[in-house]
Amino acid sequence: MHQVEIDGGPLTRADVVAVARGGATVTVGAAALDAVAKSRAHIEQLAGAETPTYGVSTGFGALATRHIPPGRRAALQRSLIRSHAAGAGRPVEPEVVRALMLLRLRTLATGRTGVRQSTVETMAKLLNAGIVPVVHEYGSLGCSGDLAPLSAVALALMGEGEVTVHGAPARAREALRDSGIEPLQLAEKEGLALINGTDGMLGMLVMALADLTKLLDVADLTAAMSVEALLGTDRVFSDDLQRLRPHPGQATSARRMTELLRGSAVVESHRGPDCNRVQDAYSLRCAPQVHGAARDTVSYVETVADRELAAAIDNPVVLPDGRVESNGNFHGAPIAYPLDFLAIPVADVASMAERRTDRMLDATRSHGLPPFLADDPGVDSGHMIAQYTQAAIVSELKRLAVPASVDSIPSSAMQEDHVSMGWSAARKLRTAIDGLTTVLAIELLTAARALDLRAPLTPAPATGRVVATLRERVPGPGPDRHLAPEIHAAETLIRSGELP
Repeated sequence: MHQVEIDGGPLTRADVVAVARGGATVTVGAAALDAVAKSRAHIEQLAGAETPTYGVSTGFGALATRHIPPGRRAALQRSLIRSHAAGAGRPVEPEVVRALMLLRLRTLATGRTGVRQSTVETMAKLLNAGIVPVVHEYGSLGCSGDLAPLSAVALALMGEGEVTVHGAPARAREALRDSGIEPLQLAEKEGLALINGTDGMLGMLVMALADLTKLLDVADLTAAMSVEALLGTDRVFSDDLQRLRPHPGQATSARRMTELLRGSAVVESHRGPDCNRVQDAYSLRCAPQVHGAARDTVSYVETVADRELAAAIDNPVVLPDGRVESNGNFHGAPIAYPLDFLAIPVADVASMAERRTDRMLDATRSHGLPPFLADDPGVDSGHMIAQYTQAAIVSELKRLAVPASVDSIPSSAMQEDHVSMGWSAARKLRTAIDGLTTVLAIELLTAARALDLRAPLTPAPATGRVVATLRERVPGPGPDRHLAPEIHAAETLIRSGELP
């Protein structure tokens, strides 16, 4: 845990992960609070003007043409939040809510939204108190911001709705009272400023990048173990061959696989002139090309995420000269496309891992391994059904790779006639990442078992250490036993970050 300062400038991806997952606290810098106060002064001046200003003295969306008298504007803001907190479905993960709260707080602190200092400070207090509003799965179309999810947060700031406090369910009003936090009484523009952002989809994108960076390293590892277990060659991963196709991700994966296989007695056992194998299967030979393309996709998406982490998303926005201008920056397409892009390599990396697993289980293609790696084939089924589980997940991942961002359902009486569906893209990507984790866990289990069965030949020092680490949690080859707990143990090991 550490503290993240909100200074009105960009956040890093590491900051988001630290607050969302690590429980880091936040503090708002004096310069940011000063910028907030200056923009609020412009809003208060406009609130007293006779000319209507959208979001300050008018209705919203298709009702933007109605001028709201001063005495009804506080009710306007409350009504906006209550009506827009219309989510449904299961609650999303607390880390997602903490990420979107942090990112909304950062935008509020830019001085471009027109909220009061007290609103910024209350959001920070909510995060630091471990209060997590209950946000539901459905309600965001990824345009005009993540409206329903952010409205659930704004509702909690008002002391309404449901929350959890360090995981325990509570009513928002009681949770705020117990933490010494005064519920917000929203003023002009503030309801709109609290909900008109792409913070939920951005938070999920940042966490997906953190997960995928680690999982692609694991994919290199499990692929190297499978190459070794299937008596494949490491020559195809040599640097001079990779330079012929100079993609940086491919070079990284090939280099990692080469290092992981260095010193393998299994690989050396069939390196000589007596080996009649000409080429390995694509799932072995082309692993750096597939994993590398995934890495390069992640690199591109990181540039998008970093730009968004420097953005101030609201509508309307308060510009430094005091103008309050409507805009379209709340449209989620710049985030929705990358979220959909990532789902494609997730599915493909998993698909290739499943093919390697299947090859290790097929006695006609495994070069001497027993059928299904069973202890007593026929009596025992070995890892036969573990591969079925992989296949079921890979099939699901292919469906999840269908883009959400090509869909659009008009809303708000055709005022909001094109939406991004970026929240939906983020939700399915999270599911896909979980699926890839399980697929790689099963390949890890299978490759480790196959390497044990290659004894007395010994694996490379690096892969051997991985097998030894796994054996602390999962026993080696033997008669059939309950496999589901072993798959879960391998998933937990992958998520722990202990693997090279």
